[in-house]
Amino acid sequence: MSATTLLIHDGSAAPDAPVTRIGGLPLAPAGTDWPTCTACSGPLQFIAQLVLDGGRGVLAVFMCANDPGSCQEWSATSGGNRAFLFPPDGLAPLPPPALPATEDEEDDDEDVRLLGAVRTVERVTVAGPEYEAAAKAWSERSGRPRGQVLGQLGGAADWLQYDETPDCTDCGRPMAFVAQLEEGPDPLTAPNFGSGSAYAHACAPCGRAAFLWQC
Repeated sequence: MSATTLLIHDGSAAPDAPVTRIGGLPLAPAGTDWPTCTACSGPLQFIAQLVLDGGRGVLAVFMCANDPGSCQEWSATSGGNRAFLFPPDGLAPLPPPALPATEDEEDDDEDVRLLGAVRTVERVTVAGPEYEAAAKAWSERSGRPRGQVLGQLGGAADWLQYDETPDCTDCGRPMAFVAQLEEGPDPLTAPNFGSGSAYAHACAPCGRAAFLWQC
């Protein structure tokens, strides 16, 4: 019988913990540059890293938070976000670049590079292939709020609009679905998905990854 692997809120961790988490610092190979937005040239915000089973690597997701909405950060191809499939070994914390200068004093405490806290996840397997049904079943069984479901790992994407599976930029084939992410219940660790859901894909043979969100 098919099942759904849910990502459930499981507390906090060190910013550089080598685990699947939302927020903190990305782990990356030596010499990796912090990605920038191709639209505004500002540093992208690190959203999440997903440690994949079977030594398939670590998928890291970034998204522009410099001027939400103006850089089309919801699109897999606009350049307002980036996803990387890193090898599983030899990774180290990637230090963020300097914050861009701002003339708005009200934005002095806003870090466009990082989320406000780290959120780790527990993987919970629920019978059934449908993500929303599995999330509802887990919430009812555990007595915990549905908002503590931070997404799913593997399975089938639960598209809010229509199927936007991206093609690999190297081989041209449709990328495999890796994970679906939600904003979560805590504003400190909430990526801006327009109150919607985000989708991470990867082409393992080519070592490519892509990211987008819908609302």
